[in-house]
Amino acid sequence: MQNTNISRSANILIVEDNAYDIELILEAFEQSKLKNPLYIARSGEEVLEYLLCKGKFSDKIKYPEPDLILLDIKLPGISGHDVLKKIKNTDIVRRIPVIMLTSSAQDGDRTLAYDYGVNSYIVKPLTFESFLNVCQTLKEYWISINIGAPNINKQKIPI
Repeated sequence: MQNTNISRSANILIVEDNAYDIELILEAFEQSKLKNPLYIARSGEEVLEYLLCKGKFSDKIKYPEPDLILLDIKLPGISGHDVLKKIKNTDIVRRIPVIMLTSSAQDGDRTLAYDYGVNSYIVKPLTFESFLNVCQTLKEYWISINIGAPNINKQKIPI
């Protein structure tokens, strides 16, 4: 029997504009012993620049392609929904799993996210302990258990 519970190196891109939530996410991942590299984009424009290797994200060594994106809905400028739609409509990056990690539990937000191809939708927990449990589950499933689609072309194309 093959062991499929293998931890792998995966780059995680956190797309969040709220400094407090960023610190909470980083602390929760640290306490859940996540060793994966974490990268942060603070707006819809920034995440698209990251994926396109533009501006301050032009160094592909310093800012590698993410293997998992945690995306908030409420972002300055381009919304998380619009970012998701652009990602899922772009061949080169559409297979990157995107998890909405947001404060919105609204049916309309969830429906739109799934219509645009989100891989998972998580409402941010209210307590740190609950948030820690969410991060541990993300680590276990998306990093250790899930085997994503192979990335056949690492080149970036315009979104």
